[in-house]
Amino acid sequence: MRLLLDTHTFLWWVADSPDLSRRARAAIRNPSNQCFVSLASCWEMAVKASIGTLRLDTPVERFVPEALAANGFETLGIELAHVARVARLPFHHRDPFDRLLAAQAAIEKLAVLSADPVFERYGLRRVW
Repeated sequence: MRLLLDTHTFLWWVADSPDLSRRARAAIRNPSNQCFVSLASCWEMAVKASIGTLRLDTPVERFVPEALAANGFETLGIELAHVARVARLPFHHRDPFDRLLAAQAAIEKLAVLSADPVFERYGLRRVW
């Protein structure tokens, strides 16, 4: 299965947080699954770190690549097709980062690992 980790899922996995569901944890651990972290999530972490709502042990520019490499996660770039798809999404949600993740998941045919049920309203498969 190809999985797109929501920003909080990525952070909870890296922190070994008990907030991460058993099902999400098992999906990430499964070696036959391919896990992606969107550059939109990297951008979200950078924004939140800069305004003080996200505290990391190291700067984002070091934290993200180290966490990706340590966990074997791949980055998912932001393409024009992803951005254009956002314009066609219904407004189930106003968060620009999550809307971009929804567009990416739809185009790339990825299941979304997220505690947020809003992704299901976009017709996406959510694993939690």
